[in-house]
Amino acid sequence: MPTSDNPSPLHAMSIDVEDYFHVAALSGVVNPDQWDSLPSRVEQNTERLLELFEKHQVKVTFFVLGWVAERFPALIRKLSDQGHEIASHGYSHQLIYKQSQEVFREETIRSKALLEDITGQTVEGYRAASYSITRDSLWALDILSEAGFTWDSSIFPIRHDNYGIPDSPSAPYSIETASGAIIQEFPLTTAHILGLSVPAAGGGYFRQFPYPLFRYLFRNASGFGARPQVFYLHPWEIDPEQPRFNEASWFSRFRHYTNLNKCYSRLDRLLGDFRFGTVSESYNAYEPEKTLLRSDQLIRLA
Repeated sequence: MPTSDNPSPLHAMSIDVEDYFHVAALSGVVNPDQWDSLPSRVEQNTERLLELFEKHQVKVTFFVLGWVAERFPALIRKLSDQGHEIASHGYSHQLIYKQSQEVFREETIRSKALLEDITGQTVEGYRAASYSITRDSLWALDILSEAGFTWDSSIFPIRHDNYGIPDSPSAPYSIETASGAIIQEFPLTTAHILGLSVPAAGGGYFRQFPYPLFRYLFRNASGFGARPQVFYLHPWEIDPEQPRFNEASWFSRFRHYTNLNKCYSRLDRLLGDFRFGTVSESYNAYEPEKTLLRSDQLIRLA
């Protein structure tokens, strides 16, 4: 646990509830038409995560893919009944900037209604597939607001081949959308090393970096205990026994399969080294006044 001479703010622990075959890294070899024919492992992997969170007495935020909720409603109901926060991860795990606004609107409304029907709770939070709210898809924020979402955790303040808005805020802030709506944003974690923004939010970065390095980067991003950060993981990342797609490119295999066998034990260590809660709890625990940016200002930052 964090020691008195190393205080830790309340960080956000988040799980993107999707299966191994949903990921963007494998989209070149796995077609959505195949998904129902592949052996699902999301239920058993999410159950293992629940056991770990129970061990550490931590409540977290589960960003649930609508495709998963439709097929495993009892699992989603269990997450909610155990006191965890349920948020939306969209429906079909497609990159927003490759969707039309009409398709995105339909899927967003559909997945939100599905989660609310299952849990009986209002769903206010959202995370885009592969963090795909970028300068080319900021229009999605207006649709999120129209659908009733009040907060988002999709914007990564880094340069990346698939996502990111470089130089956007690294601390929690608010966005005024093109239509004048306000969305609270909790960006993904980045450390600042020698003038560079280094991703330290979880996922592949958590698996690929040695644990002591990741721990240092996460602490660095928090100002060594001054402000909360967001951590994310996927259920498939603790599952080294998942089916392998060897026809994927070497880079995609590297991104997806590196250190799957080490991830569960590393997560156990992380939960002991830092304090975690839900995204909403962590956002609300951030004490400094939050910046308000217009969406057109974010476009200029990118």
